[in-house]
Amino acid sequence: MSHTHDFTVPVLGAAKVTSPINYSNADGAKIASFVEDDDRVILDASAPADGESVTYRANECLEKAGPRQKLYFAPGHVHAGIVTCGGLCPGLNDVIRAITRCLWYRYGVKRISGIQFGYRGLLPDYGIPTMPLNPDEVDDIHKIGGTILGSSRGGGTRTEDLVDTIERMNLNILFTIGGDGTQKGALAIAEEIERRKLKIAVVGIPKTIDNDLSFTDKSFGFETAVAKATSVVSGAHAEAHSAINGIGLVKVMGRDSGFIASHTALASHEVNFVLIPEVRFELEGETGFLHHLQRRLERRNHAVVVVAEGAGQHLIERSSTTDASGNRAYGDIGTYLRDAITAHFRKLDIEINLKYIDPSYIIRSAVAEPTDSVYCSRLGHNAVHAAMAGKTKVLMGLINNTFVHLPIAVAVSSRNQVNPESSLWRDVIEATHQPVQMGAGVAADGPGSDE
Repeated sequence: MSHTHDFTVPVLGAAKVTSPINYSNADGAKIASFVEDDDRVILDASAPADGESVTYRANECLEKAGPRQKLYFAPGHVHAGIVTCGGLCPGLNDVIRAITRCLWYRYGVKRISGIQFGYRGLLPDYGIPTMPLNPDEVDDIHKIGGTILGSSRGGGTRTEDLVDTIERMNLNILFTIGGDGTQKGALAIAEEIERRKLKIAVVGIPKTIDNDLSFTDKSFGFETAVAKATSVVSGAHAEAHSAINGIGLVKVMGRDSGFIASHTALASHEVNFVLIPEVRFELEGETGFLHHLQRRLERRNHAVVVVAEGAGQHLIERSSTTDASGNRAYGDIGTYLRDAITAHFRKLDIEINLKYIDPSYIIRSAVAEPTDSVYCSRLGHNAVHAAMAGKTKVLMGLINNTFVHLPIAVAVSSRNQVNPESSLWRDVIEATHQPVQMGAGVAADGPGSDE
């Protein structure tokens, strides 16, 4: 068996400072214990029943996250910064709260600066002040959506300017809460810090509502997004079911990954078609989506369609523009489908009642559901433990239900996507009864749901 990923986590230096946290290291003690650096987790827990045994080298396994008995930083000397970047996501305030309270109460760190409006808050030409953070400031922020620090896209490529500000602020630790672009920027910052021979830890908490972070079981905000999207689908179904040839069309987030759309369909039990970026579909012809939608209306008089924002981009004229994070601007597949469906049935002189719903901004600004809030708290706490121990260029992740340290370089090397051959997509097909494929070379009359 070959292993292609190096999960070695860089450290700033030897950990020689005794932690102020009072845990037990005694064998058999029935209270919390410290975590050792040689406590590891394997990435792939699957194995054939009678297969050969496998030996792993240390760098092929992931470090368990958690508090260390010896720290790199003396808590009384630490100045920590927290920044949130990119689009909004449920749980951002929960993470800010967890980091602040863990630093303050568990380690006695009293200098905590909130960097406002993303990486722009570290660029002097924007003139954005920092926000002092303490328990009183953050105690109730998990009850509101968004981020108290504000967020923005862009600025992350001005690495030298960012590190200049980090130096001027005398930061010892920078916590970066954001997605793929944010963490690539964090890695560049950490490498520039290393080039300057500075001792500053850069620790990331990955934020991606699309659940497309590789090498982790789930990303925070995802479960809340599915819960909110499921509620929207319920309304779309009620509208469709109550009308003549009613169609509920719901667009959800998912630029390159269809996890929200897929899980929403499984959670709602009311979706008839799921369209995601990973599974190509065509509109026209007897094997196309529009034909199957028409057949569905003939059978059941209503239909619910969930489409991920990145689906069907081959049908739309490509744009050469990018956003401030460098992401290529996608065409609006929701309005495109709305218009294509309307034109198709108008041409056939078939009455339909189509309701199009795009709840994206409502979902991403929502307060985190309890399961997400718990997850955010644990991610934040583990990020603090990692930083205080001198870990750097590292993200917090969850592998096999265990919190781990994941090198940023590995995490941003690829994106997680729905595998069309996976059990997840198989379950979606079974739940919706939609055709396995909708396009050339596919049988015209696929299975259809009678629900």
